[in-house]
Amino acid sequence: MEELSALFQGFAVVLTPMNIGLMFVGITLGVLIGVLPGLGGANGVAILLPLTFTMSPTSAIVMLSCIYWGALFGGAITSVLFNIPGEPWSVATTFDGYPLAQKGKAGEALTAAFTSSFIGAFVAVLMITFLAPLVAKFALKFGAPEFFSVYLLTFCSFVGMGKGSPFKVLVSMALGFALAAVGMDTVTGQLRLTFGIPDLMRGFDFLIAVIGLFGIGEILQSMEEGLSFSGKSARINAKVVWETWKQLPRYWVTSVRSSLVGMWMGITPGGATPASFMSYGLAKKMSKNGANFGKGEVEGVVAPETAAHAAGTSALLPMLALGIPGSPTAAVLLGGLLIWGLQPGPLLFVEQKEFVWGLIASMYLGNLAGLFVVLSTVPLFASILRIPFSIIAPVIIVICAIGAFTVHNAMLDIWLMLAFGVIGYVFKKLDYPLAPLVLALVLGDKAEDSFRQAMLVSQGDVMIMWANPLVGSITTLALLMLAWPLISKLVALVRRGGSKAAFPEEQPVD
Repeated sequence: MEELSALFQGFAVVLTPMNIGLMFVGITLGVLIGVLPGLGGANGVAILLPLTFTMSPTSAIVMLSCIYWGALFGGAITSVLFNIPGEPWSVATTFDGYPLAQKGKAGEALTAAFTSSFIGAFVAVLMITFLAPLVAKFALKFGAPEFFSVYLLTFCSFVGMGKGSPFKVLVSMALGFALAAVGMDTVTGQLRLTFGIPDLMRGFDFLIAVIGLFGIGEILQSMEEGLSFSGKSARINAKVVWETWKQLPRYWVTSVRSSLVGMWMGITPGGATPASFMSYGLAKKMSKNGANFGKGEVEGVVAPETAAHAAGTSALLPMLALGIPGSPTAAVLLGGLLIWGLQPGPLLFVEQKEFVWGLIASMYLGNLAGLFVVLSTVPLFASILRIPFSIIAPVIIVICAIGAFTVHNAMLDIWLMLAFGVIGYVFKKLDYPLAPLVLALVLGDKAEDSFRQAMLVSQGDVMIMWANPLVGSITTLALLMLAWPLISKLVALVRRGGSKAAFPEEQPVD
């Protein structure tokens, strides 16, 4: 198997003392970020991205991906011990995790959560190992129209499959497109939307934007909420771990189903949060112990954690194979790759084979290291939540400011970071999603370039988007996804009308 051979080469790249050390540092930082409510994987990767500027791309991506894995693991700690979901996708874990902790079974709940997370991620990495190269080979046949149609499908999927208001998604995406348009036109060399300000010639740096939007925005909201923590204590030892592992095989059907749900929601822009809720709902409906869900059922912890990690990991597949991120964190990682001069997409598998397979190998090792770290350090991370947030918040803000300054060594970037932080805070208060904004900021100029190249080839004929079955089917699917909110409402209206019409006929006639 060609993939297995390449994977072993990837292990050889990753298994150096430097990369293994970075792996454990990344996992530890990630768990810390996951434990602190609200920060999240995307925020943590965005804040800590400047730390990796001096590293090789492989070492940097190993550390950043391990921060991501660590954040995924860390969210379960607060959910189980404090009934505070560290991440949005950990909300479903609180339903049964916290009741288990109240019964004195916190160690059992955490072991089940961490092990299920590992299984979900492992299954997703297996899928990436064997599927990503095939997707990349297929995508090598793409030209400008095909690439634009895929970008269009990604943007439209966020509108059609987003969990919020389609109008808010469109507004967020439009702002991202506007920010991506600032600077020098890559085709004509003309300046756009710079308003005579020389510093805007280089446009808005992606890194400054994400540090502000995610890091500062989240801190402002957390400071407003005045977080205070109180929770249960946990002690995990080898006996608890072993006893829990012995009972987990009985939930194998739930694990398989949750992995499939998570992978589907990860590859599509559905994301980890809907995956965890969907998986919890399916498990509750199909389990023999469904009536006990919400009262401290281990299966109620297994389902959401497996699905969330499968989704979080699967989101990296479209990012690697097509250059299209499937989640906000994948979008931040994509920006990191661009900063290091790497172009995610099908050519990455050809031109940077060593890097790609090193990254995939690090996913296996990072998850294994993450499971080891979280099982052995739960009491330490739980005690961090007893530090007042008024001490933690300024430290994070200073780290964000240093990270923003190091991008161009310019004070303007710190002011821009704060401005983006205010935008992020306002978006969160008004319940506008940030992910479409980041997606449009990262991919907006690439989609524009592909569209303009396609128009140059076709001499302005937009029908090139239906020139062959491949591009035509992707473009049509994209337009269907864009109109999906309207289509689903029309279908619901028709069904409602049909049921009302049928109702009188079912009434007895006197």
